[in-house]
Amino acid sequence: MKTINIKRILYKCALGLSLALCVTSCSLDEYNPSAISADNVLSSYSGWKSYQSNCYTGLWGSLIGLNYNIVSETGTDLWTFSYGVHGMFKDLMAYEQFTTSSNAAGAAWNYAYGSIKDCNVTIQLSEKLVNGNASDIKSLVAETKLLRAYYYSVLVAQYGEVPLILTDDGTQNLTPKRNSISEIYTQIISDLRYAFQNLPVTPMDNNLARVTKKSALGLLARVYAQGGGEGLSEGSKSYWLRAKEVADSLINNQSTYGAAMYDDFQKVFAAANNRNNAEVLFTAYGLNPYDASYDYFTGNSKPNFYLYYYPKLDDAFGTSDLLKKGVNSNTSNAYYGRCNQQFVAPTKYLINCFDARYDKRWENTFVTAYANYSGVQAIASLGTGVPTPGNITYNNATITLTAAMCTKYGIDASHVGEKIYPYADVNAVNASKNASWQYIPKIWKKGVHTGAIADLRDTTNANIVPYPLAADEDRFFVYLSKDPLTTTEKQARRYVTVNIDDLFDTANDPTGSTYKTVTATNGLTPMSLANLFPAMMKFNHNFDGGWVGSNFQLKLGNVMIMRMAEVYLIAAEAALHVNSGDGATAAGYLNVLRKRACRNAADFNTTTGMQLTTATMDDVFDEYARELCGEFNRWAILKRNKAFETRLQKYNATAYANFDPTKHYKRPIPYSFLNQINNADEFGTNGY
Repeated sequence: MKTINIKRILYKCALGLSLALCVTSCSLDEYNPSAISADNVLSSYSGWKSYQSNCYTGLWGSLIGLNYNIVSETGTDLWTFSYGVHGMFKDLMAYEQFTTSSNAAGAAWNYAYGSIKDCNVTIQLSEKLVNGNASDIKSLVAETKLLRAYYYSVLVAQYGEVPLILTDDGTQNLTPKRNSISEIYTQIISDLRYAFQNLPVTPMDNNLARVTKKSALGLLARVYAQGGGEGLSEGSKSYWLRAKEVADSLINNQSTYGAAMYDDFQKVFAAANNRNNAEVLFTAYGLNPYDASYDYFTGNSKPNFYLYYYPKLDDAFGTSDLLKKGVNSNTSNAYYGRCNQQFVAPTKYLINCFDARYDKRWENTFVTAYANYSGVQAIASLGTGVPTPGNITYNNATITLTAAMCTKYGIDASHVGEKIYPYADVNAVNASKNASWQYIPKIWKKGVHTGAIADLRDTTNANIVPYPLAADEDRFFVYLSKDPLTTTEKQARRYVTVNIDDLFDTANDPTGSTYKTVTATNGLTPMSLANLFPAMMKFNHNFDGGWVGSNFQLKLGNVMIMRMAEVYLIAAEAALHVNSGDGATAAGYLNVLRKRACRNAADFNTTTGMQLTTATMDDVFDEYARELCGEFNRWAILKRNKAFETRLQKYNATAYANFDPTKHYKRPIPYSFLNQINNADEFGTNGY
């Protein structure tokens, strides 16, 4: 299916319209509006439609990428530093040395604020078109207003009062004024209502990259919730009440609006569902190497933030014994990718949110067992032409445990001579003329060791490992156990076994926001295992079409900006803010998510705790964590519920130590913006 190719459109505009637009940077002075208005091509529908696609660029710049992911998720109760990386992103993750020069916060501002200019120009130009179908024009304007509303919703949530700019006269305003929170939300809601009224249920041109009616309604519920946290109202109704009404409208009329929610959480991040996800309301559409228009060099269209949530296995094991193919080098691991960052790890609170005995979201969110892979399929199909990362025979991917290995890793000596086999096997397919190799995984059957392709099975998500990992499992070399295992239970296993609780330094930080260091006193064997932690895998797009091939840090899959599950969470949250805190109603919304996440239908009851009879705000926070951790939501949720002080003090002492409620409820206005205006002192820095 053809999708918007942002790079190609920008290139065409740059040639045909002399626009000084740039995908990798979007400062306020980077394009020449006079060149746009002077060019006749933008008075034609086809030229204008191409230009309108520029409004989507912010989704694939730093906004839905590393920078905005860090801005929107960290500094909360969910995420903390892994071992040895406290210096990276310490401004956002721990509120240390947080200034107007913060790179991540500045990049998020630039892409949201810069994209608004494209939206304004597009809307203005729509009034000057000399041809085109009126209905199509109205639909594209509706798309544009939705995108403008989304960018402003990011800005107002993160930075508070910002300039509300709705037109573009071709000059840069050097003395911008801030608008009030109320004015900004009123405009956002106006744009979203226009979008809802004028967008189709099916995307224009059947292009899944484009927003639709359900996108507008979902964002409207989110925005009302955000504004509810600001104490806003609409006539006699609070924004919280409006959030619940809009959420209910979408929940109760899903089929009318083309919305849906999977009956099984495992389907949400299944590989086959990435490009056309039934649950998605609004997505940032990734490049597809199988499209004829695929451009390998569109760097910012390939987000890399998945690797920040993975440990450096090389640092924990080296590559001389258990780990057969490193993850730190550029062209190393065709199963995990190039995971050489390990900046963001889950707090103990986030881990403890999951009762994995009943909740399958645990193993569908976190990787807790690490394995080697083979390339039997690749070798069979390409012979000696297999790229190096996939050229691994079954025997070469198999480990025979030696006495030295067992001693080094604390594996019981009874396992000397036993083997650890690969878990996954990759094929290698060249998806485009730009050598975008795809490493397509299948899984080896447990207990079958022929190394024959016939013993491979397909999988919905190759990142998922069995839970709990069986004592006789022979396809993994390390297991991080959520349920603490005894010494006797560990001795029965041929793989390295680490209790997740033992990774935390709870003696010095009982909140569970500090991982142990690599020291001889950390109680781990070997001490280098302190580099490990459960890896959040939602964005490790390990499927055919998800790999870049030449750069293992980058992936190409779609990234969901909003999905239907969030609407149920908003409804539950809003229910507790209206009607004197309706816990029973809130529980009803949460139970929809909890039921589909329940491992066995028979376990969905009040005895196991999977079914709620009433809910508190803590239940809502916990459910947001289980369902949406990592999905660009957490910071805004804590802000609108004024929950940073209480939750950081309880669950993240690392962030709480420097959190200042007088300024940290807003991000700093970036220096790059302040340096361009004449009234920086008057405009202010949000207290930074």
